[in-house]
Amino acid sequence: MATQIVPSQSITPSPAVVSFPAPSTVTQLEILSLLSLRGRLSQLTEQVEKAEQSIQARLQSGAALEPGDHIAKLKENLRRNVSWKDVAVRSAERLKMDGSLYCAKVLASTKPTRTVSLVIE
Repeated sequence: MATQIVPSQSITPSPAVVSFPAPSTVTQLEILSLLSLRGRLSQLTEQVEKAEQSIQARLQSGAALEPGDHIAKLKENLRRNVSWKDVAVRSAERLKMDGSLYCAKVLASTKPTRTVSLVIE
């Protein structure tokens, strides 16, 4: 009788059980470290704001930019605030006017709000 060899099937290992350690104690040193980091973050945020204001003020007054890898420029945005638009459209339509045309005329005659921000690339 001839012997037949049957290839063995690959055995997949069973999934490993991951155990998590029991919650450890939060130390006073960790809390103190967190409070210290928050204080440093506050100081750094204040320093960043002061540096940005200084650079922006000098650029607005016409200061030259030193040549190099980075660019600092002022970005100006003009915006018209028209939160009243829906009310005006309804009111105009009640008066048998074209509400959208009326709002377009009002928007065209509204002076835009100017904002300037510092952009560093």
